[in-house]
Amino acid sequence: MIPSPASSQQSPADPALAGRVDAVLSRQLDTQRLVGAVVLVARHGELVYRRAAGFADRESRTPMREDTLFRLASVTKPIVSTAAMALVAQHKLSLDDDVTRWLPDFRPALPDGRVPAITVRQLLTHTAGLDYRYHEPDANGPYARAGVSDGMDGASITLAENLRRIASVPLLFAPGTHWNYSLSIDVIGALIEAVCGVPLADAIDALVLRPLGARETAFVARDPARLATPYVNNTPQPHRLAENEAVPIDEGTVGVTYSPSRALNAQAFASGGAGMVGTAGDVLTVLDTLRAGGGAILPVDLVDEMGRVQTGDFELADLPGAGFGIGFSVLHDPQAAASPESPGTWRWGGVYGHSWFVDRARGLTVVSLSNTLYEGMNGQYTLDLRDAVYGVG
Repeated sequence: MIPSPASSQQSPADPALAGRVDAVLSRQLDTQRLVGAVVLVARHGELVYRRAAGFADRESRTPMREDTLFRLASVTKPIVSTAAMALVAQHKLSLDDDVTRWLPDFRPALPDGRVPAITVRQLLTHTAGLDYRYHEPDANGPYARAGVSDGMDGASITLAENLRRIASVPLLFAPGTHWNYSLSIDVIGALIEAVCGVPLADAIDALVLRPLGARETAFVARDPARLATPYVNNTPQPHRLAENEAVPIDEGTVGVTYSPSRALNAQAFASGGAGMVGTAGDVLTVLDTLRAGGGAILPVDLVDEMGRVQTGDFELADLPGAGFGIGFSVLHDPQAAASPESPGTWRWGGVYGHSWFVDRARGLTVVSLSNTLYEGMNGQYTLDLRDAVYGVG
């Protein structure tokens, strides 16, 4: 396990790498594409780069620190998916179980009224036929009309009620026939609760976080004073994200409705796809444990299963050369992706401004948590950071 980083002032283990990554971060801060970020790079289990740069809160001039807390958004997904795989390892769950074994009322129908079986694997790989509300073109979409929460807003409903609303909307396609990024990991969260018989937060803590010593990460900010302020890319500089602000990711969609205050609300339901708050160090610990074979939480064969393309020839929107594993995308054609990463590299991010990747072939685990959306998730910064790590470009 990599020790939690404590300071950005130590001499870099790899000066050339540090120079390249520092240059990328400095350029982003100087051009005001990012307000602040924490970047950690581990190679074969050794932390070789660490930097907290810019501001956690620009208006108060609060500097970013390595122990800054971030709203993790979809960086939650690999953590919750790992917890589900830990239950598989304990023989309490099977990837090919029908989800109704654990959630008997979760029976969304196809448009023709037929109710198909949905497996745990299909939920974990986003092939179950579900969707996200933020994908819809306007406020009259089926998820919007049903009052579905994407787990990012200030919804006061319970997780069980959100599942009821999701199940009331017809599936986009028959399970197993296509790929569509969706709320399926929120359903997995409810399934984990059902299997463990405890709230999701307690289950994730017991299955993943506590065994790894990742004590800063939870479904609510444990130290609100350390929580980064979120910003939205704008001209001439990012603006502070407002409560209930909707920010489209793709043209023609209604976008994500954000409730920054949700991270402070212990009564908000635990969203398995988007709801955690944590540090870059904790995220690195979880991901690097998986890179190294699963440590005390997973056997290596189940880590390998997570890192196997589960989606066959299905195309992933905006991800050429990649398929989806369990918890993250998996690169199978670096040339199609125009990437220096090795085949088999894992990657994902989060809509509050995060990106990460794990290149097991090269022993690399790279985590970038920022407070600026969407540059920190899918902007040019993420490509420049990748290329700086590999020393290309």
